[in-house]
Amino acid sequence: MAPKKPEVVIVTGASAGVGRAVVREFGKHGAYVGLIARGRAGLEAARREVEDLGGRAVTACADVADYEALRRAAERIEKHFGVPDIWINCAMSTVFGDVRDVTPEEFRRVTDVTYHGYVWGTKIALERMRRRGRGTIVQVGSALAYRGIPLQSAYCGAKHAIQGFTESLRTELRYHGSRIHVTSVHLPGLNTPQFDWQRNKMRYRAQPVPPIFQPEVAARAIYWAAHRRRREVWVGWPTVKTIVGNRTVPWYVEWYLARNVYDGQQTDDPALDRPDNLFRPVAGDHGAHGRFDDRSKPRSVQTWFSRHRLLAGVGGVALLAGAAGVAARAGAREAMNIE
Repeated sequence: MAPKKPEVVIVTGASAGVGRAVVREFGKHGAYVGLIARGRAGLEAARREVEDLGGRAVTACADVADYEALRRAAERIEKHFGVPDIWINCAMSTVFGDVRDVTPEEFRRVTDVTYHGYVWGTKIALERMRRRGRGTIVQVGSALAYRGIPLQSAYCGAKHAIQGFTESLRTELRYHGSRIHVTSVHLPGLNTPQFDWQRNKMRYRAQPVPPIFQPEVAARAIYWAAHRRRREVWVGWPTVKTIVGNRTVPWYVEWYLARNVYDGQQTDDPALDRPDNLFRPVAGDHGAHGRFDDRSKPRSVQTWFSRHRLLAGVGGVALLAGAAGVAARAGAREAMNIE
């Protein structure tokens, strides 16, 4: 029996943060990984990590906002490894600041990277996957795809747009009877380098809204989702509470965010005058982790339950049945006046 060919995966935003953790995760499973990002140092470091972990990797420098550059990057990877089995859209950009302080050029750039980058990546992935009639596209999303928060209007708008685009695409694929699968993985606040290299117009240094999770929590969920047929995966209780809360009591969520999340996205340290990566990459290799290791959770109980929801459902039924039994016995004893 011929050995199974390793799967081919293309990841945008692969040089740092969640994308960097994702390519490591696929490397551990022996995948052939195509790495796309703007920063060459980070890409080369990511390539070495994938290969050290047992996979193979090829890099391609491209700005995801540039359709032709992204298409050429995909062609380069395809020449090395073949048609991708999985395409993961992960590149993003944001600007921290009030709407009144963000310029039209900044809004346009965040939209081009965070929204159009996903659209271009999806289109390029579809062109390749249709040849074989199958494949999986993963849209790395956020709780902010469902609920906008203060100080990140450009990013929240782009994430909402991805959600609408993806729903339209799923409908079209169903109409055509396609075997190409599209899944979304929505994330909580993560300990990534973005809080030191995204453009910041706030008075203080940026931070993810606590509780904070390590990027490996996201990477494991993304790997898992890429091999299942789920429409969506929600990662972490904060994501669940944000999405469900906004569906049920949006007025309360808005009040809570206005009261708590201005301060919640800022540390006590004054903002630094430093380069940002909005229009060009920041030099160097920035890795997967940010500066919040001592405050970040390495795992998510909720995500385990999401991955094992049948088992969780059986366990939940058993717990409810047990609780009902205890209550019934207590009621019977009270009725019979038994101590």
